[in-house]
Amino acid sequence: MTDSLRWVKSSYSENGGQCIEWAPEHAAVTGEFLVRDSKDPHGPALAFASPAWSSFVGAVKGGEFSA
Repeated sequence: MTDSLRWVKSSYSENGGQCIEWAPEHAAVTGEFLVRDSKDPHGPALAFASPAWSSFVGAVKGGEFSA
């Protein structure tokens, strides 16, 4: 299923090889956010329900995962 999706790299990803990709059209249609490692395009994708993804993004923006 994930092979036919259009994947987009995060706008925050640099060219250091540590990028994530997501499938925006899939999220718009289903409300499910798919995320994968850009270095492994045929590997697994993580699926997040919309509320879980919103919580994660809010936590990142709030600095809860800063190093």
